[in-house]
Amino acid sequence: MSKSPFNPEYQNDDLSNKVIAGLERISETFKKLLWEQAKQLKVSPIQIQLLIFIAYHKQELCNVSYLAKEFNVTKPTVSDAVRVLVAKGLILKNFSSSDNRSYFVELTPLGKSFVKETEHFAKPLQDLFDKKESFELEKLFTTITSLIYQLNNSGILTVQRMCFGCRFYDSTSNRSFCNLLQKELKPTTIRLDCPEFEEKT
Repeated sequence: MSKSPFNPEYQNDDLSNKVIAGLERISETFKKLLWEQAKQLKVSPIQIQLLIFIAYHKQELCNVSYLAKEFNVTKPTVSDAVRVLVAKGLILKNFSSSDNRSYFVELTPLGKSFVKETEHFAKPLQDLFDKKESFELEKLFTTITSLIYQLNNSGILTVQRMCFGCRFYDSTSNRSFCNLLQKELKPTTIRLDCPEFEEKT
């Protein structure tokens, strides 16, 4: 039989493969929650994700090229989603740059109200984590931040805006420090999605 993490006979004797299988089940949870929300509101999951991202990120990240990288989909997929969202009156194209072929997308008032309806799709997970002990969450968060950074370094995850990859991050002298905020960073204060993130060269 194949030594696949999805083969129970092999998986059950290997902790790493159990973790992989567990993460796959959790990813299915996000898909399920997104699909349930999408069916209710007659949009696609990627359209919900785009709307929520646009609501909370700076304008220069809200263009087709960046959104395609953010969600690991093709530019045509994002372009199609944008076309539908414009037709529904949820976003509009902002051609304020010097190149009139490129544009940013921004929410309309209707789009903002739509986000209020959709942005809590992961609340069942929030409710579960709220019941966890803080030391459990801290350990889990430290593992997640490390994993995201390693996946980004290996090229599997194309975008991350986390402290570890930021030019303001300093990890000398066995401590983490943000040179922008001028403060030491504890494992629990590492940001996954920092508004001030600037990629380390």
